[in-house]
Amino acid sequence: MTAFKDNSSPVDDVHLLVATLPGELQDTLRKLPLEQLLEVIMDLGRFAEARFPEKVVRLSEKPVTHDDLSHVIAQLGEFTDDNRAGIERTLHRISAIRNRKGIIIGLTLRAGRAIFGTIELLRDLIETGQNLLILGRPGVGKTTKLREIARVLADDFNKRVVVIDTSNEIAGDGDIHHPGIGHARRMQVPCPDRQHAVMIEAVENHTPEVIIVDEIGTEAEAAAARTIAERGVQLIGTAHGNTLENLIMNPVLSDLVGGVQTVTLGDDEARRRGTTKTVSERKSPHTFDILVEMVDRQEVLVHKDTGSAVDSILRGYLPRGELRKQLADGQIQVEAAKNEPPSSRTPKPPVVIPNKRRPDTSGPVRVYPHGVNRETLERAGRELDLDLKIVSRVDSADLIIALRSRAEDLGLKKITRLSDAPLHFIKRNTTAEMRRLLQRIFNLVQGLDDEEIREAVEETEQAARLALEQGVEVALMPRRPALRKVQHRYLSSLGLVAQSTGREPDRHLVIYPVEIDKL
Repeated sequence: MTAFKDNSSPVDDVHLLVATLPGELQDTLRKLPLEQLLEVIMDLGRFAEARFPEKVVRLSEKPVTHDDLSHVIAQLGEFTDDNRAGIERTLHRISAIRNRKGIIIGLTLRAGRAIFGTIELLRDLIETGQNLLILGRPGVGKTTKLREIARVLADDFNKRVVVIDTSNEIAGDGDIHHPGIGHARRMQVPCPDRQHAVMIEAVENHTPEVIIVDEIGTEAEAAAARTIAERGVQLIGTAHGNTLENLIMNPVLSDLVGGVQTVTLGDDEARRRGTTKTVSERKSPHTFDILVEMVDRQEVLVHKDTGSAVDSILRGYLPRGELRKQLADGQIQVEAAKNEPPSSRTPKPPVVIPNKRRPDTSGPVRVYPHGVNRETLERAGRELDLDLKIVSRVDSADLIIALRSRAEDLGLKKITRLSDAPLHFIKRNTTAEMRRLLQRIFNLVQGLDDEEIREAVEETEQAARLALEQGVEVALMPRRPALRKVQHRYLSSLGLVAQSTGREPDRHLVIYPVEIDKL
């Protein structure tokens, strides 16, 4: 909710936030560039600080006292169960830190600004009337976009819009909502645990055409979202998770995009697909028709068909999304995102983690086990010659493995909220079960003989040379999925780009000519 440099227009009432501070802090702060202020930190016994995008400034040489904190608290609205308060008719958010007795000993005063002109990247999507889900890391601007979407739909399209405002971040504190949501109506939530109930109440009592909700994060809220979609009301929201892959691996929220189930194929079908007999497939229709991953404030990755995107990921491929960028002059640049295979996303074949977007890193893959025997997991990794490291902190994990019987544990649900690492389940604490899971996660090639691999690699090598020498696209012969993975890895090691195309059993790779240093 902070200002940023682009072509949009911010509504800035930061002076109202500054006015809540003790006089000495106000005097210092008013000498600084308030238009760039992010937040003010006040902790008992420490120096008060103002945080800006590029620096942190001490506001006083005297430590914060109980009187200083009381001065600020007296001018705020009431703190809710999530320890948040605000200033009426503004978007500023004040969060409290309490001691064991419940006394406030710290405050974070975050400057909130309504920013207009931020949804040109998504305007055509919200006009369709389809359900839209926005994902992205904290602070990337999801709530800002929801606020602007509410205003545009209510004012420009004359829709009956209801905003479910759990923490008053969308429409501000107080009984009168902030003008940033235009003529949309706002329903406040008495406590975070009641968000799902207020979502259903909005549909049943207020005849909305559009419902907007921020941070869908529990199973009850996911179920409420499905109910709203089934009643024909357009639903626009955000959810915990940075990417579609994260969401699919989240057992609580995966139903938003259709959920995942394990299916056992017959021998003939498994042979035709070129896969093992046990595969993951989408379980049901998706709640949200369109999914948007926010890369940053001016760049998004759009999946216009959520169902097809999920199906692609479950088959081991990244879906072909649409990358949109808003340029400095306000123009929108649209291009197809590369449909690269998961194997090209890691520098150490054949180890592949297809369900987590992260910068390439060297070293072992860090695994956090939940209810899983560590020694058995390590043994399964050694048998497959994988470089695994068992970690005790979920925030350092690349992936999480848990027992299926603990899927509803409150501890596991908390873990998935703290980490973006993909979550995988096993039924039993056995070496065989863990080995099968690791083979599936890391795309280890199984069931191929040396002759098949040699033939596929020879064909790929000749085609790669032809693509480079003549500068043309070269299509390979149709191959089953396991062999296509071998070809993808080989081409990736050469620095070449390839894409799978066609439908089974005629699906094959197409190599695109690029300049590389080696062949």
